Amino acid sequence: MSDLARTPRQIGTLIQRARKQRGWSQGVLAERAGLRQATISAIEAGERPARLDSLLSVLAALDLEFRIGARTRAEPGDIEDLF
Repeated sequence: MSDLARTPRQIGTLIQRARKQRGWSQGVLAERAGLRQATISAIEAGERPARLDSLLSVLAALDLEFRIGARTRAEPGDIEDLF
């Protein structure tokens, strides 16, 4: 899985997709990440900025990683095509 996310909502969508691909509920992901289910719900909804340590715990539980790279230039609608 190698997707681009630039907003909290896009990050949440990718996390939700990865969770569902594994057949996990938010509760299962929360337990594996050591967080509350409400925190997983908020991250997936992109409602408020997630704490970095919470986000990293969720990614680790999903066996995903956080990468930083140079920002690419794209057409305005390109990012939306990912979702």
